[in-house]
Amino acid sequence: MHVRTVLPSNLAPLHDLALNLRWSWHPPTRDLFAGIDPRLWESTGQDPVAVLSSLRTRDMERLAADEEFVTRVHEAHEDLERYLTKPRWYHEQGAGRWDGRTLEAIAYFSPEFGITSVLPQYSGGLGILAGDHLKAASDQGIPIVGVGLFYKSGYFAQRFNADGWQQESYPVLDPDDLPLSLLREEDGSPLVIRLAMPRGGHLDAHVWRAQVGRVPLLLLDSDVETNDASRREVTNRLYGGGGDQRLEQEMLLGIGGVRALRAYSRITGAPAPTVYHTNEGHAGFQGVERISELVTGGDLTFDEALQAVRAGTVFTTHTPVPAGIDRFDVGAIAAHFGDEGNSLPGVPLERLLALGAEDYEGGDASRFNMAVMGMRLGQRVNGVSQLHGAVSREMFCGLWPGFDLDEVPIGSVTNGVHAGTWVDRKLYDLAKAHLGPDVASRSVFTRVHEVPIDAFWATKRELRQQLIEDARARFRQSLLDRGATEAELGWTEDILDPDALTIGFARRGATYKRLTLMLRDPERLKKLLCDPDRPVQVIIAGKSHPADDTGKALIQEMVRFTDDPEVRGKIIYLPNYDIAMAQQLYPGCDVWLNNPLRPFEACGTSGMKAALNGALNLSILDGWWDEWYDGQNGWAIPTADGVEDPDRRDDLEAAALYELLEKTVVPTFYDRDAQGLPQRWLDKVSHTLSTLGPKVLADRMVRDYTEALYWPAAHAAWAVAEDDYAGARSLARYVGQVRHNWRHVRIDHVDAEGLSDAPQIGDEVAVHAYVGLGDLDPRSVKVQMAYGRANAEDTLTDVDYLDLEPTQSYEEGRHRFDGSLRLARTGSLGWTVRVLPRHEHLSSDAELGLVTLP
Repeated sequence: MHVRTVLPSNLAPLHDLALNLRWSWHPPTRDLFAGIDPRLWESTGQDPVAVLSSLRTRDMERLAADEEFVTRVHEAHEDLERYLTKPRWYHEQGAGRWDGRTLEAIAYFSPEFGITSVLPQYSGGLGILAGDHLKAASDQGIPIVGVGLFYKSGYFAQRFNADGWQQESYPVLDPDDLPLSLLREEDGSPLVIRLAMPRGGHLDAHVWRAQVGRVPLLLLDSDVETNDASRREVTNRLYGGGGDQRLEQEMLLGIGGVRALRAYSRITGAPAPTVYHTNEGHAGFQGVERISELVTGGDLTFDEALQAVRAGTVFTTHTPVPAGIDRFDVGAIAAHFGDEGNSLPGVPLERLLALGAEDYEGGDASRFNMAVMGMRLGQRVNGVSQLHGAVSREMFCGLWPGFDLDEVPIGSVTNGVHAGTWVDRKLYDLAKAHLGPDVASRSVFTRVHEVPIDAFWATKRELRQQLIEDARARFRQSLLDRGATEAELGWTEDILDPDALTIGFARRGATYKRLTLMLRDPERLKKLLCDPDRPVQVIIAGKSHPADDTGKALIQEMVRFTDDPEVRGKIIYLPNYDIAMAQQLYPGCDVWLNNPLRPFEACGTSGMKAALNGALNLSILDGWWDEWYDGQNGWAIPTADGVEDPDRRDDLEAAALYELLEKTVVPTFYDRDAQGLPQRWLDKVSHTLSTLGPKVLADRMVRDYTEALYWPAAHAAWAVAEDDYAGARSLARYVGQVRHNWRHVRIDHVDAEGLSDAPQIGDEVAVHAYVGLGDLDPRSVKVQMAYGRANAEDTLTDVDYLDLEPTQSYEEGRHRFDGSLRLARTGSLGWTVRVLPRHEHLSSDAELGLVTLP
């Protein structure tokens, strides 16, 4: 039984303020709850719901009689109402209007969401990114609704044993104690989402709602009494279990998530989404559920429904390595979606299996690939940095055979971070004192130079001290957990130095992150840490997946190094890395270290958060850093690309790291003027904030998604749905015809007229291509001349395209296509001709993966 606090009427707005997670990035609201009882605020982990739940009757009477406090409560509530209703960027830009319609809802599916440490439903970067996405969408007025799962035991709590080995524990969360509300039917009963399971079973889920500013977040929870014991555990742990449990998690997220959205719209009157954004492959089944809806309720064939769904779907891939993709045994898919499971009526098993089939060179026919399904169900696909987009095009090019890598239809939107969450309040206060109250505007970065550098440097020292106090407490508790006693921990009271160069490194324990790269030459590292005149201190954090013993071994190696008496207290490893720790770590660091194995870092947003707090990045050119490093905003660690021996490569890149620290980073930090200020260092920080600041914001990221992906997807979805899905029916019919006939498409002959023996700029060349199309209409294909610089291997680079038009038809499906090219390049010129599908509802030439070359 859960007894809720009943607030006096004049304090009732506190309930709304506590349940809207805007408080997690809104300092005035946090101050309001902290003012109720500062000690209680800290002991509850700064959790407004827990604070209210802890109030006794006399506490509420005292607060209700405090007129000043009551006034503050109502002012805070009015401010929240203004935030929720005031038109924002999205509305100012026209809200995606198209032919009289407005994009009113976008569904954002993710397996994890990192909003606040109070709601631990995240494991790492994917979840933090999803949380920042929702917050920034709220700030910009973008009408997103989030869809995820509620994990009763979250990810896990981390500690170390005496030998430095990671230990996991799983604290049980009670949703009634969290900033969540249960979605209920009109009669007050809890909403139940049901999925059919094999052998006549079922999987039921309740739906919890979190409110993230303007954005609702729906979390499905399988801990329901109508489930059997094993199915109640489906959502117990984030990425927990294996085999059927993991598959059923992803079925609940995708299939159950769509059904939860339908119920949410029915109960609340909220508009149904037009666009569906799948954040990584875990939620891929959402597209198949929508196909099932259209087949069973919309009188569409599977192929027609597929085209309707694809048009409105955006798929974001986050992993640059095949091992990071969810793949299931084909037999498990058959058991859950065949006759016994029947979770998706209207979707034949063989069609579902084809969506996730690795039917390309190097694929495994026994595996069902969730990322591949995501790409086949999404007409728009992106990576999360420019480099990651390029890596993804190479990684998945087998889905589009015959196309050059730069034509593979995978774009990129570089991640960003939510400044309100990650920039320390002391820096906001500093900016307000010197730049005025409007520090949330991106234009503030152009005025960074107006903040006195001595004031900034003094604030940075405060942030270092703040981090050190937090780190000392966490480190001391970690040693107690490892078996130390209070009597032997006196030395921890003065570890770390608020005036020393402080390096932060916080990453998952994945092998490619190379946690232990800095240990390649331990003596050289010790020399840096123990320099009496120019000391360096390093604070490290990060978890390894419970099943990843290799990652745990790397953490253990690092923890053991920190135990060395020579460096004790100068380099420390803090357990249980989470949002609360990160909010202390980023602002307190001077340097953020990142040394992944290039190009395996998809983006890596932690360096962005550190940069916004006045830190400089020291990083391998990977992820976002490869894109935005400009030579002045930090340092790039040279890479040994092409060195095949991994040990040799690590040695070379570690040596480069040491060299940068010894010869550049440390000397620059300790080079002080007569006032004791590191002018060269502060110049780099000022440059970083002014040039990098606007780029790394999640506000920029969600605007990019909206303009480049959401609005085009909405327009495409509306176009194919018009007139009872006439566009989807036309496209499905066309795709069927073109796939059936493509084997007959050929290029018989190409002529070029007008070329002299010595062609020159301005000459005009007439091109004639004779093409066999079988039964295809010449207007249903695109014939292009591709031309560019030709090398000795007959390969074209710097390619442009000229569309040729059909001019004459012959017997047996042969046609002539003509075009005219005016020469505008000097040097070697080569060309070829190709044939591609053409339809008004295709988003790119490569979408169908069909192309014919001579």
